[in-house]
Amino acid sequence: MSRVRMVMTLAAASAALVASAGCSPGTAQTPPSTPSPSTAAALPHSGAPKVEHPLPTSVLSGDPCQEALNPDQLHQILGTVPQGKPKNTEGLGPSCDWQADASVTVIYETEQHEGLSAVYELTKPQAKVWNVRQPIQGFPAVGHSTYDSGTSNGFCQVSVGISDELEFDTSVFLSDRQLGKSDPCDVAARIADMVVTNLRHKAGA
Repeated sequence: MSRVRMVMTLAAASAALVASAGCSPGTAQTPPSTPSPSTAAALPHSGAPKVEHPLPTSVLSGDPCQEALNPDQLHQILGTVPQGKPKNTEGLGPSCDWQADASVTVIYETEQHEGLSAVYELTKPQAKVWNVRQPIQGFPAVGHSTYDSGTSNGFCQVSVGISDELEFDTSVFLSDRQLGKSDPCDVAARIADMVVTNLRHKAGA
């Protein structure tokens, strides 16, 4: 199991984003190891970009089930507002999973203190899909999947660096009806944009 964790085009006005998100529930994929002390000496490393205008550490101090996505955003994504299922993964941090027809997960990476450097070091060598995204509201981002099937199973995870030390992940599984029609990395990036909006609001930015 690789470092990637589990965790759409907009539908017609009456259909919400669930029309292009998905139904296959997934489980988080966990990292194979913790970065070695030698790689933790300086950040960023391993080819990760520097975060030029970081958010404060406090923005990831809350519960992602309560703060990462608000009810209106969840309705846009899933067409409903399911109860989030919280989890804390040792070595990573708190996460929340929302499942309806779609499966969406947000992870606050608060324990490694390596930011995107850990993603570049641990995930990139194993990734079947590695898609450097345009910055999301100025924050560097990368979409990836280490499934052998890449993103053809409807899964993608987008990691966003909010500082050199901290990042969060959004991941999605698309619905069966949207497989091959929507890029799951685009979907996950749109969800990540929502999360960034909420984190910036928390920071007063």
